[in-house]
Amino acid sequence: MADMESFREAVAAWAAGGPDGPARDLAARLEVRTAVLLEGLSDAAAVDALAARLGRDLAAEGICVLPMGGAMSVGRFARLLGPYGLGLRLTGLCDEAERPYYARALAPPDAAARPEFYVCAADLEDELIRALGPERVGELVRAEGEERRLRTFLRQPAQQGRSAQQQLRRFLGTKKGRKIHYGRVLVEALDDASVPVPLKALFASL
Repeated sequence: MADMESFREAVAAWAAGGPDGPARDLAARLEVRTAVLLEGLSDAAAVDALAARLGRDLAAEGICVLPMGGAMSVGRFARLLGPYGLGLRLTGLCDEAERPYYARALAPPDAAARPEFYVCAADLEDELIRALGPERVGELVRAEGEERRLRTFLRQPAQQGRSAQQQLRRFLGTKKGRKIHYGRVLVEALDDASVPVPLKALFASL
């Protein structure tokens, strides 16, 4: 049975130079109407976790959460999925450093309209750490069984003089898969009032 994961895989194959037919067929069958373009899997994990918290089935709503494997791919995905491709509505979430890539790629054909995407101050992990506070994030890391790894990391000379928030943000990126895991863990620990503004705005737009 076709599902949104099949569509994501078909789009990724198309973006890599494969045929467009499978993606077009699945888009029609699944009634996909919106693509949320994200840099990577950790952003997708956070978006999926927030959707679950809010009781929303994005796939059933025709919304595809699409990690692209790098922000510089946004132009290619926008060409395939946007007004000149599948005709989907495009939105996304990006880091401040990626704003120019997204602004160019998601610029609508109507010059009077503004591109629709949402920007994290540094990155999504930074937003989540700030929303929860470093102390709470440290508690979550310990609850995930990584207290010893965190202590060892914090003793490294390169971490001396950095703020707790900077240290935790760096820690999340030091092991493959850790950012993806904590994308879900940190979102699940938020209360409704502390959801970071870019995430809240993205969901309000969907």
